[in-house]
Amino acid sequence: MLLSIIIPVYNEARSLPALMARLRPVARAIDWDYELIFVNDGSTDETGKILGNMAARDRRIKILSFSRNFGHQAAVTAGLDFANGDAVAVMDGDLQDPPELLPEMLGLMRQGYDVVSAQRRARPGDGIWKRSTAAAFYWFMRRFVDRRLTAEVGDFRLFSRTAVLALRRFREQHRFMRGLVAWLGLKEVIVPFQRESRAYGTTKYPLFKMLQLAWTAVSSFSALPLRLSTTLGMIVTLFGVGYFLYSIFTALIAKIAIPGWTSLVCLQIIFSGTILTAVGVVGNYVARIYEESKQRPLYVVAGLNNFSVAETSPDRGVVLASASPSEPAEDPAIQVRMPA
Repeated sequence: MLLSIIIPVYNEARSLPALMARLRPVARAIDWDYELIFVNDGSTDETGKILGNMAARDRRIKILSFSRNFGHQAAVTAGLDFANGDAVAVMDGDLQDPPELLPEMLGLMRQGYDVVSAQRRARPGDGIWKRSTAAAFYWFMRRFVDRRLTAEVGDFRLFSRTAVLALRRFREQHRFMRGLVAWLGLKEVIVPFQRESRAYGTTKYPLFKMLQLAWTAVSSFSALPLRLSTTLGMIVTLFGVGYFLYSIFTALIAKIAIPGWTSLVCLQIIFSGTILTAVGVVGNYVARIYEESKQRPLYVVAGLNNFSVAETSPDRGVVLASASPSEPAEDPAIQVRMPA
């Protein structure tokens, strides 16, 4: 049995030694063979060099190096595309996802679960702003988008081979992996844990990226923004009709002078703002349709370490690096393309 551990990294040079010091003993103690798949998401520090040295000493350490930063969700996708394990774990490289939880997660998978999800019980190091916005995000998603989405469950999960093959079928450009897992509806169990503070560096999800992820989550799994813009437009229209009737009444019946330009300007601002908001929401969805129609790759792999030829042609993934020959894989989600 093979366990694949996928670790997306971006500028984690300081965290890697501490991560390996904790991860190696856990991986060796598990009664499975293992492979560590690091996805270097366009790091600009010494991360690539450190990973290369590690891979040169241990062939169980495999590296996918992106040509640029494609984002965490694309990195997770690439790891799943290249993982060969009977069970596949996804965890961050900043030690906030404890490797020591993996044996317990594997034990639960042996009981027949396809997805074992780790749920954060605390957020040390996160300010009240991030905690409150995270709580609001999960409440909104569960209430209006998908009630199957579990609060405080990130990307730290363990998947069965069945779940991995199912996730490989999703190839949309704008990805929210937590939503895809919930959408599948596979047999899932939750493992609570106390999240640790980040070992080194700063978060790779500042406020702007968190807002981007939240918008991707909402727009990828629901047409709620379109419905809300329609509802808002109807409300403002009713308000405009009411004001129109009021203007007729004051002019023809009450014989009161019609209010001046201030009222007109205010109404113009309200209606124009509402129209532009609605058009913007629709335009965002149209832009996403346009981007999906181009069928561009989800990521570009510029470097490979310790991978074989049979693992180098995922659907909607470009692999520019060469690899050592090997027997073709039988996984239907991987399209084998031998180099000329």
